Amino acid sequence: MLTDGVGLTDHHCHGVVAADLDRPGFERLLGEGQHGTFDSAIGLAVRRWCAPILDLEPHANAERYLARRAELGWREATTRLLCAAGTTRWLLDTGFGGGRAEFAALAPGEVCEIVRLEQVAEQVITEIGAAKRPFEDIETALRGRARNAVGLKTIVAYRCGLDFPRTDTPPSTLVHELRLTDPATLGWLVGLGARIGAELGLPLQFHTGFGDTDLRLQSADPLLLADFLHATAGTGLSVMLLHCWPFHRNAAYLAHAFNHVHLDLGLTIPYVGQRADAVLAEALELAPFRALLYSSDGCGLPELHYLGALLWRLGLGRLLDEWIADDAITLADAERLVTAIASGNAARTYPE
Repeated sequence: MLTDGVGLTDHHCHGVVAADLDRPGFERLLGEGQHGTFDSAIGLAVRRWCAPILDLEPHANAERYLARRAELGWREATTRLLCAAGTTRWLLDTGFGGGRAEFAALAPGEVCEIVRLEQVAEQVITEIGAAKRPFEDIETALRGRARNAVGLKTIVAYRCGLDFPRTDTPPSTLVHELRLTDPATLGWLVGLGARIGAELGLPLQFHTGFGDTDLRLQSADPLLLADFLHATAGTGLSVMLLHCWPFHRNAAYLAHAFNHVHLDLGLTIPYVGQRADAVLAEALELAPFRALLYSSDGCGLPELHYLGALLWRLGLGRLLDEWIADDAITLADAERLVTAIASGNAARTYPE
């Protein structure tokens, strides 16, 4: 298969839980809802593909899988699964799931940091208080973190939706919140992230599409970013639309229409399991080949980092085999496409 052995840059992922997990704890991390389950496409994928990495037969049942995982211990299981992913560079969102040093101690390859805007702002507000209008302090802190990072990220989709107000001016008052949800503050913060990203050559990642129950999915459609994308076109900013499902076709349109827009499918790939090739095909209907990047969005469970890589390889490999059989693409063009999505597009858009 064309995708076998290709080194990956995972341009968006998170850390793993450094502890042994019982079945409820494992299943909570297996899905985006309040209760994940082995009785799902991703549960089947864990049993089929992760089991052999832990020296079990394919399709081992859930009880046997978790017993073997506990027998090996979380560190050994984690190291095996992360090494099996074939990822050589990890761009880690440290705003949720742990820090870079902890992940680097477990994962092969280079680990770089993606800084989450909301986390930095909330830390500053906690330290100095909202009453002191800490906007200059937030900018100073964000610039300091950005100098040692390869990208920025916002979860504004979770906090107020992607139709946030666009402004370069901080609000006159700051609502005292440990968890920022004020649209005016968030709109200013995203604008600040866009300006810093353009200045320093750091892509700005947006959570879009599906997520946990804290999200209102209708507010996470990337089409809501159209005005923001018009405003940032030509500034030097690269915009990364993460996850995207079920709006991956909308995201593909935006990448088609705006040269500075890129997308990935992230955790969509392991969640849809055997349908990965179909979702990849839908994204590639309109998205330029330069615009699609690989990511796992693995978080909590190293199984997700591994399955993101494995099912991406299988899905894209099956899709390209079909295109080659139909004489829709040459072998040389297919090889270039694999390399671009696997790592080349990330190398072109993220700093070294």
